[in-house]
Amino acid sequence: MHRYSLFTLLIAGSVITAACISLQAQPQPGNAQSAAKAAIRHQVDTYIQSICDADTQLGATVWATTPDSTFIHPLGHEWGWDQIASNVYGKLMGQTFSERTLKAVSDVTIHIYGDAAVVEFDWDFVATLRTTGQPIHTTGRESQVYAKLPAQGWRLVHVHYSGPPLQAPARGITLPPQLPR
Repeated sequence: MHRYSLFTLLIAGSVITAACISLQAQPQPGNAQSAAKAAIRHQVDTYIQSICDADTQLGATVWATTPDSTFIHPLGHEWGWDQIASNVYGKLMGQTFSERTLKAVSDVTIHIYGDAAVVEFDWDFVATLRTTGQPIHTTGRESQVYAKLPAQGWRLVHVHYSGPPLQAPARGITLPPQLPR
């Protein structure tokens, strides 16, 4: 049987305790992934609110307000935050519609790749045309790309949205027989 001094046992116990505390303090991959997904989901929710409000100031808290941000939509392609703010928030959302409600109607799927992330969801949009008061209802799907920027966190750098998937052959498109119609 080995004999250890009280001093040796105290030192060994202190080292083991310090090692355990150090290991617990290290960020865990699962926890970091969960925190990143929660931060991105918050940005998605803020983005949706900024569209509903046609609010460029709120939008600027989500977007990377740089010339390399892009937005592809059925009416065009915007290059840079200035075009996105002017054409999407200002003209399309603000001047075209007097009321807007955008909702994610599917799970918001978030894929993280280091300091980049891709988000996908289906949406439902209800609005009122400013000129006629006519209600508008559209549905579609959207993908978003986020980048984790120094001193800014997760920022939206690209949106691409389109209508819902084709349910039947459309003009100019012939679906192969193995695809559902």
